[in-house]
Amino acid sequence: MPFAPFVVKPDPMPNELLIDYACRTETGNKPENADAAGVMRPEGATLRNKGVVAAIADGMSSSEGGREAAEVCITGFINDYLSTPDSWTVKTSATKVLGAINRWLFAQGQKRYDSAKGMVTTFTGLVIKSTTAHIFHVGDARLYLFRDGLLEQLTRDHRIWVAKDRDFLSRAMGVDVHVDVDYRSLAVEPGDIFLFTTDGVTGFLTDNRLRELLAGQGDNLQGAVNAIVEAALRQGSGDNVTCQALKVLSLPTRTEDDILQQITELPFPPPLSAGVRIDDYEILRELHASARSEVFLAREVHTGDKVILKTPSLNFQDDAAYLEGFLHEEWVGRRIHNPHVARLLETPKRRFLYNVAEYIEGQTLRQWIEDHPQTHINTAREYLTQIIEGLRAFHRLEMVHLDLKPDNILIDRDGVLKIIDFGSTRVAGAREISSSFDDDSVQGTVDYTAPECIDGEYSNRSDIFSLGVIAYELLTGRLPYGHSDRPRPAHRLRYTPARQHNDKLQPWVDGALRKAVHPNPARRYDTLSEFLYDLSHPNPRFSGESTQPLVERNPVAFWKGLSALLVLGNLILLYLLSRA
Repeated sequence: MPFAPFVVKPDPMPNELLIDYACRTETGNKPENADAAGVMRPEGATLRNKGVVAAIADGMSSSEGGREAAEVCITGFINDYLSTPDSWTVKTSATKVLGAINRWLFAQGQKRYDSAKGMVTTFTGLVIKSTTAHIFHVGDARLYLFRDGLLEQLTRDHRIWVAKDRDFLSRAMGVDVHVDVDYRSLAVEPGDIFLFTTDGVTGFLTDNRLRELLAGQGDNLQGAVNAIVEAALRQGSGDNVTCQALKVLSLPTRTEDDILQQITELPFPPPLSAGVRIDDYEILRELHASARSEVFLAREVHTGDKVILKTPSLNFQDDAAYLEGFLHEEWVGRRIHNPHVARLLETPKRRFLYNVAEYIEGQTLRQWIEDHPQTHINTAREYLTQIIEGLRAFHRLEMVHLDLKPDNILIDRDGVLKIIDFGSTRVAGAREISSSFDDDSVQGTVDYTAPECIDGEYSNRSDIFSLGVIAYELLTGRLPYGHSDRPRPAHRLRYTPARQHNDKLQPWVDGALRKAVHPNPARRYDTLSEFLYDLSHPNPRFSGESTQPLVERNPVAFWKGLSALLVLGNLILLYLLSRA
């Protein structure tokens, strides 16, 4: 049976993703209907962050659990996809969900049925997020795009023919513990119709006939679906016959996260100073002020708890991009829950534009480094382990911090490190949402920012570069490429060996640092755990200094040696000239 349909608004509003939907499924000549189909259009923030979800599945007729497998695929995919983190991309969310569903189907099929007759089904899914369609496909159910009178098949049948009248599925959900899912994406236009069919339709109607039936019904989407199903039955379809169609009525020209709606809803706070009360917070003192924001120590009046209250600068009250960035920090902070990441707190009674974070009593890592310019390797490893635990919380949600530096890491009185300041964080899922405030520029601090960020390119390896700079600074009190006031392209970076500043370091530690901060991201560590491991265990590739040129390993010795060779050469030349 189809998934419970939603109510379509009769009059589409602009700047909103709206669709029409129709579905029909018939058992046909089979004893039961093993097809399933469904669609879900959520509302509000979920629609903006996750999009519209539709899918069709055809349970394998030779599979005893085919019907249940198809139903599980439809309901599980739709519900579980909508429950994944907003920060994940559509592709990440959908493939993780489908992988989990496939493993469950395979395990249940092995447990409850004969292994050859388990829970097996085809699956074709569609997610329309913002103005892009994302397609996921396994098996031989089909998805078509009907646009401007033309019909295009978007999926490829996973079917192998062994004879003229004999074939079998080469891929399906539930056949093996692993499943290979086809993925593609394409831009969506208003008026597009996405047509889903099972082989009970496409085995008996040509693509040209499907196009004629769609075109012949005009705007009557349900009429088109009915006509397709009835035509397949008249042609003698002996299978379950299922067809569903989704028509795009309007697309968003601009979408924003629910928190970003507060740009126009909340006024800037009044001037704040010690003793002033704002909503449920009393200002105790100012901690920091810059051209972009002000940070205060405040007290929650009902509980007495100390908090950090951050307000935007009045200089930017007409700058929509800045305001989006300010609220973006709160969006990120509320989605990460990790003991090594500062918590942003809920503010249900907020009447002004500000955010509130937990108060961490202690000092920044910058202050620690100034007091301990060459941290012992064991302490450095302990601190880096904690930072890595915090960074993993970002990377698991497909977020990249992009402003990791000692000033943005706090050490509390118990020695626990916490990452703060999420204003530069980039979120993979958010990049799929069209926005009038799109900005790929990275605002990190030059000395700690990976060189590829200059061109707007970044990944988890960009954070590893920043972490490597911090590790280098912890162990040497210096920076691997020296200080600069402006961004430097990769080809201008020359690594200074850490052992030149701290001769107590082992060569393999220096090698790990060098790899972590390599200007080319492809030559950096791929994961945080690899870097941490190489800082704790001698890597044979880094064990000897011979892999490093003398000019980099010890430039003073290099130039002294070169000078001595030049002097010796001149003396020999003078001697030969005197003998001539």
